[in-house]
Formats: sequence, C-alpha cells, structure tokens
Amino acid sequence: QVQLVESGGGLAQPGGSLRLSCAASGSSFSIDGMGWYRQAPGKDRELVAGISWSGGLNYADSVKDRFTISRDNAKNTVYLQMNRLKYEDTAIYYCFINARLSLAYTETYWAQGTQVTVSS
Repeated sequence: QVQLVESGGGLAQPGGSLRLSCAASGSSFSIDGMGWYRQAPGKDRELVAGISWSGGLNYADSVKDRFTISRDNAKNTVYLQMNRLKYEDTAIYYCFINARLSLAYTETYWAQGTQVTVSS
C-alpha cells in the first residue's frame, strides 16, 4: 500500500505563483512516475504534468513554460511550481503515483486533492 500526502495550493492572484508538494510513503514499492491531474468544475480531469523516475517529463500544452515539475528521489516527493497563474488554472489538483509493487505489477494511487483558486 502506498500513501500520498499532498500539500500546497490555495488562493493566488492572476500572474502569481503557488507550489504543490506530494510525498509518497509505504512499504515495498518503487516509483515509476508521479505527477498531477486537475479537474475544474464541469470539466474532465486532465493531466497537468508528470515525471518519470527515469527522468522523462510531460506537460499539458496549457501549462508549458509556466509550470515546472521536479522530484526529490530521497524523499519520494514531487513538486509542481506554478508560475504566471491564470484564471483557468483554477481546479482541484490531484497528485498521483505509478507505484511498482513487483517486477510485473504497477498500481496507480491518488492523493485527496488540493484546491487551487486563481482570483483577483
């Protein structure tokens, strides 16, 4: 079993910044990748950013050049630095982990979600 603890988020003005953190804990797992999805009211959940533990990065087109995802291997933690926030970034952000539980089996776990609101 893997647990995720998500922190950060809150209220920011347009053009401002926020930082999300997500720490994974548990036993007998390794990390294939981590990242964030988000879901705005009335919209489908969408991938915001992901990072593989081998170093691959993936961003939604809408956040490229504004958001940066990074990781701390020693802490099993991933960060999402969100700069130049826009109204349309308002959503609940869900951290996820693709955890490798055995050589042949991976499972995805989700954090509880954190609200990001961009408002003047």
